[in-house]
Amino acid sequence: MNTLTGTRSDRSVGDAEPGWLLRELRSDHAGEYGAVAIYQAILALSRDPEIKDFARRHMHTEIRHLGAVEQLVPEWQRSRLLPLWKLAAWTTGGLPALFGPRAVYATIQSVEAFVDRHYSSQIDRLEVEQPDSGLIPLLSSLRDDEIAHRDEAAALGQETGLSLPLSIWCGLVERGSEIAVNLARRC
Repeated sequence: MNTLTGTRSDRSVGDAEPGWLLRELRSDHAGEYGAVAIYQAILALSRDPEIKDFARRHMHTEIRHLGAVEQLVPEWQRSRLLPLWKLAAWTTGGLPALFGPRAVYATIQSVEAFVDRHYSSQIDRLEVEQPDSGLIPLLSSLRDDEIAHRDEAAALGQETGLSLPLSIWCGLVERGSEIAVNLARRC
């Protein structure tokens, strides 16, 4: 059962799919796995009840996303670097949780801005190469949830302009996300 659409999905990525699509879905799985860990770290380390509520709600969405992507990517096709992604995600969620709401919201906004671009590029390519692909609605749904997370973090952060350290941190988060995607595509 597809946890996002409520429909049965017997589809997993296999040899019939283009290589680029398998690589992208592998990176999607690693990303959703990491997203769950980001929110787990925030929940474990934050003392702020509003941040904990924010993280709890978003984590439930990411767990649904992970379940949907796990249906598409067989275990043997998933990234072999999942322990690394968990550590990186705990750092990405845990450090800002220690510094408070502004850092958490800015971090989530940065992560989700990257994820929006990542899913959008996959959707754009599928629309050209496989316009009837059943993956387009699924990936669009995942992307739309991530955009909602980004926008909620931006609204809750409400402060214009980031301090220099927070700006540097958010740049590192986006660059780290990019590196992680590239690595997950390969292994």
